[in-house]
Amino acid sequence: MLPFGTVQGLGVTEFPSVSWHEKGEVRTAPWRSGSDLPPPKRVVIADDHMKASVAYHLACEGTAILWRGDFQNARQLLVALARRIDEPHKGKKQTVAEAERLTSIASSLPLSADEFHRYRLMQSQRARKLGMLLLPFDADFRIPLRRAPDVQQACTEAYGKATMPFIASLRELLGIIGAHEWRTKG
Repeated sequence: MLPFGTVQGLGVTEFPSVSWHEKGEVRTAPWRSGSDLPPPKRVVIADDHMKASVAYHLACEGTAILWRGDFQNARQLLVALARRIDEPHKGKKQTVAEAERLTSIASSLPLSADEFHRYRLMQSQRARKLGMLLLPFDADFRIPLRRAPDVQQACTEAYGKATMPFIASLRELLGIIGAHEWRTKG
């Protein structure tokens, strides 16, 4: 079985790469994705000064954000992105009672195939947008950001032995941490 995010060709296993511009240079690093998503084509560098609205617009356009700021602020940015994705469109305000009534009616009715596909499409687009916040990892699975947790054990369980620095999404890392916690605590 190949490690996550690998492509096999000509007898050699390689990770796809992701490239970005930083400090006037083009940089490249291996890309890891547990769901074998392709690496993002456009990447910008961001830190604690990036506003959630800017990050949201970049993610909607398909531009990934390589985080260089504080790890906990990256998590907060991910929550803010999710909130922007999940909030109802402005201008269509409902009362809480009306929303609850419609939700209860909708949950009791079976979904048509078209409604189901629309729902799955929305979930897929949500996952793609939230997966646009990227983190750098060192060769030993350390995250070189301020206040980053120790994720070496969790990443070793998910990816196998560490061999080189790479880039992965924060959302994937949070899933890896959750799986590790489930294995250790049940």
